[in-house]
Amino acid sequence: MILYILRHGIAEDEAPKGDDRARRLTSRGRARMRAAAAGMRRLGLRFDALLTSPLVRAVETAAVVAEVYGGKPAPQELPALAAGTPPPETARALRPFARQEHVMIVGHEPGLSGLASLLLAGSPTAVSIELKKGGLIALDTGQLLRASGGAATGATLLWQATPRQLRRMR
Repeated sequence: MILYILRHGIAEDEAPKGDDRARRLTSRGRARMRAAAAGMRRLGLRFDALLTSPLVRAVETAAVVAEVYGGKPAPQELPALAAGTPPPETARALRPFARQEHVMIVGHEPGLSGLASLLLAGSPTAVSIELKKGGLIALDTGQLLRASGGAATGATLLWQATPRQLRRMR
C-alpha cells in the first residue's frame, strides 16, 4: 500500500470558546490547501480511501482534497488520527485499510511524523521529520500494515513534498 500522510492546512490560532478540537481552517489555509490538492491531482496521485482525524481542521482539509478530486473518495473519520493518539495505535487502526493500494490520511503533528518514523524505523522517535501544515509524505508500506502483531517497520520513504512544492505543481 502507498500511504500518503497529509498534515491539515493552516488553521485558526484559537477557536471560539478555546476548544482546540473546533479550530477551523482559515480562508488562506483553505485556498492554499485547494491549490496543493490541485498539485496532487496534477501529479496523478489517486486514493482508494481518504481518512481523516475527527478534529475540524483535519475534516475540512480532507473535504478540500475530496472536492478537488470530484468528491471521490469521500472522507471517512478515523478516531485514531486525532491529535494525541500514540503512533502504534494509529498504525493498528490503519490495518483494515491495508488491502487498499493508495490511502491518504489527514491528521496532526507530532503524531503523523511519529507514525512515519514508526513505519520506517520501528520507533516514533527514530526518524526526525518536519511536516509543515499542508505538507505530504508518501510511504510504500508493502505488507507491513497487514501484519497481526510485532513492530511495524520496513516502509520505504518514496518522497516528501512541502505545501509550496505541491501548490507550484498545480
